[in-house]
Amino acid sequence: MSSTTSADIGAAAPGGTGLPPAPPSSPALRRFSINPRQSGIYVAFVLIVVLFSVLTDGALLTPQNISNIIVQNSYILVLAIGMILIIIAGHIDLSAGSVVAVTGALSAVLMVNLEVPWPLAVLITLVAGALVGAWQGFWVAYFGIPAFIVTLAGMLLFRALTLTVLGNQGIGPFPDPIRTLSNGFTEGYLGNIGLGPLGGADLLSLLVGLAVVAGYAFTQWRQRAGRLGYGQIVDPMPIFVLKIVVAAVVVMAVVVQLARFRNLPWVLVLLAVLVLGYTLLTTRSVFGRHIYAIGGNLSAATLSGVKVKSVTFWIFVNMGVLAALAGVIFAGRLNQAGPTAGTNFELDAIAAAFIGGAAVQGGVGKVVGAITGGLIMAVINNGMSLIGAPSERVMLVKGLVLLAAVAYDIWTKRRAASATR
Repeated sequence: MSSTTSADIGAAAPGGTGLPPAPPSSPALRRFSINPRQSGIYVAFVLIVVLFSVLTDGALLTPQNISNIIVQNSYILVLAIGMILIIIAGHIDLSAGSVVAVTGALSAVLMVNLEVPWPLAVLITLVAGALVGAWQGFWVAYFGIPAFIVTLAGMLLFRALTLTVLGNQGIGPFPDPIRTLSNGFTEGYLGNIGLGPLGGADLLSLLVGLAVVAGYAFTQWRQRAGRLGYGQIVDPMPIFVLKIVVAAVVVMAVVVQLARFRNLPWVLVLLAVLVLGYTLLTTRSVFGRHIYAIGGNLSAATLSGVKVKSVTFWIFVNMGVLAALAGVIFAGRLNQAGPTAGTNFELDAIAAAFIGGAAVQGGVGKVVGAITGGLIMAVINNGMSLIGAPSERVMLVKGLVLLAAVAYDIWTKRRAASATR
């Protein structure tokens, strides 16, 4: 029986050099390459922004319009964060818009009719959202009814409950702090600073932007160092630095425009906290890894000891809480809770998740991707409004974008599968 050396293995491998493979501790660099499945959404976002900037003669990127895009779509972005977790686990939630409506109505009854202090009213509303999520999560996780059916029933149930509470009337106005959360901006505590031809800009907003960029660069550097320590493949240093510089330029360009207008919107601050928290949850926690495991391979996750029913239950509870938060934000923005609130919000959140890279079968998706998908929808809405396009054309374009995103995901998956054969 002949023995095989490591050198023989290296020579026999496709493209082998005859040298033994690098030990696990040896760092490995890769040539510059773009993963179309992971990076395609960001490239598409840039192209869409550039297209509408040209079509609107630059009106899309004015300070006021950028602020409007964020404020007007904040509640959809909040819903998209919860929806991406549901979709990663292989489920769907069709009731999110109705939950937004019923929780917004509850908050209005508490704050306006019953004059409950707004912090307590918001807390009660979030708890109510959690109970709604628990109700649906129970039927999905422990009773085994498909999420599509449960949440479809929930869409009808909670819309009916909203109409029962409100009738055909809205309830308002809301307290000032709620309106400030939905429409307000941070104060210029440190005053303005001159930016030459751009004029004055809020110093605090600029410092916050610089802090975000520094934090992002630090975390990316730590991840790269950790991968090098384990001998994993990383980008060459010039490419690594270029990626950070590009991200920093984009962030600071947006922050500068916001600082030139009315400073940072409070909903943007809230969204930043949510994105950071849920990114850490999905990438650094055991619970987050279990969500991906369930969506990727339910049978394997079950055999591996993942508490599938518990995880499923809690992601629906989380969806209910975020829908309640979106309900408060939306009602505060309109300054009243109306019976038609939340209509089609669930469709926008689902579209944001799929456009942002979520897989139809589950197991794939990122929080940042869902936010990017939501922003793509927001830019399309805003850009076509600026050029005076009719509503039916807006719906046509959004539908085509959603179809193209899912088709692209399936195409890249088939291409990857064929490459490994």
